[in-house]
Amino acid sequence: MVKPAKEQALAARLLAESATLTLPEERQRALLALRDYLLSKKAASQIAQLVFICTHNSRRSQFAQAMTQLLSAYCNLNWIQSYSGGTEVTAFHPTAVAALRGLGFAMEKISEGENPRYRVAAGDLVAEFFSKKFDDPPNPKAQFAAVMVCSSADAGCPFVPGADVRIRLPFEDPKDADGTPQAEEVYRTRALEIGRTLAWLFRQL
Repeated sequence: MVKPAKEQALAARLLAESATLTLPEERQRALLALRDYLLSKKAASQIAQLVFICTHNSRRSQFAQAMTQLLSAYCNLNWIQSYSGGTEVTAFHPTAVAALRGLGFAMEKISEGENPRYRVAAGDLVAEFFSKKFDDPPNPKAQFAAVMVCSSADAGCPFVPGADVRIRLPFEDPKDADGTPQAEEVYRTRALEIGRTLAWLFRQL
């Protein structure tokens, strides 16, 4: 389980930093479209399901799922549920796992193998994190927002079956730093960037 003190400190930090975040107009439009989707679900007393999609479901989409789960729990918005998936199956990259752990997520490894699974809990929200296609279980098959967090998945998956809306919100790939002395810091920086961006969204709710 995520350690409550570190969980709360990270969520509070992201929300505070997002208050002074300057975002490009295109990114603001994407986030406001996502806000409108979330609020429409709330108005209809429905669960809002977000599926973050990148090519391998190994880095950015996992960061986005974890940060959304964290912020949903911290803000008591448990009607928001986050998922992630890819267009291919690989594995949750170990440097991405280490980055989240370093930021305060307690990630319990619950299976081994080429595509290990991790249990992550934030408040009452609990999920298993592992690489999967965007339409693989436990991801929803319908009535969700597809959030494209990488350019290659955005281009390669122009239509997401079952999605209510499809929103483009790309981030740079930390994979480019793999094998360098800067890798850990680049992954941490990207995770925080994604967290702050999503915290900006949560401030609009």
